[in-house]
Amino acid sequence: MSEAADQIFATLKQSAQSGAPLYLQLRKSIEDAVNRGLIGPGDALPSERDIASKADISRVTVRKAVQDLVKGGILVQRHGSGTFVAPRMERVEQSLSRLTSFTEDMARRGMAVRSAWLDRGLYAPSPDEMMVLGLSSNELVARVARLRIANDTPLAIERAALSASVLPDPAAIGSSLYAALETTGRRPVRAVQRISAANLGDDDARLLEVPPGIAGLHIERISYLASGKVIEFTRSIYRGDAYDFVAELRLSGPGEEGRP
Repeated sequence: MSEAADQIFATLKQSAQSGAPLYLQLRKSIEDAVNRGLIGPGDALPSERDIASKADISRVTVRKAVQDLVKGGILVQRHGSGTFVAPRMERVEQSLSRLTSFTEDMARRGMAVRSAWLDRGLYAPSPDEMMVLGLSSNELVARVARLRIANDTPLAIERAALSASVLPDPAAIGSSLYAALETTGRRPVRAVQRISAANLGDDDARLLEVPPGIAGLHIERISYLASGKVIEFTRSIYRGDAYDFVAELRLSGPGEEGRP
């Protein structure tokens, strides 16, 4: 990216008297270059020393700008290799009006899906699990935790909890929890989801291959059988740079205001 680099850092030199902190100017110059396509996904940035020399600024200033861009997901750093423009994520649009499994959802898009198991076992229930699933303290809860991967990109961490009476052998689950539940007539038919913003902690960020502290989506879902009984309590973390959740809204008719 030598020609692009010369343009980026020459522009920075020209604007050095604008009054804004130099690291912010450098960060904006690099981000603008990425957005304009001057440097693309996978392109390597020059070393800190080369950037400092080209832009006539200190290496400390360069390091601060680069670290900000890494935290923002614009750049990635690979130990021993250098700093690169982050791969561009193809965003996944998921409807909030349909209850589908991750496996089914990705398969409809023609994406290759796999999971990395993080946990499958029976445990004493937590207070939250007891309350949501209606368990007593002497019952067991089945926990199924997976890293969900589509086209070799980790997209979500799903942590599901069900009564051990519903799922006595979590290790028997294959690629889809819902497919396993369907074989016993216990697949959920509706769910209530709560979505909130979350900054990813170190462990979740490492699994999702994003910088710690980056924005993500925390989704809590309670799923029900047709009888109204709660069957599943799931807490998931989704990559904020990969997912768009979409809901269809309709204007209510006369007398429908206030209906659930």
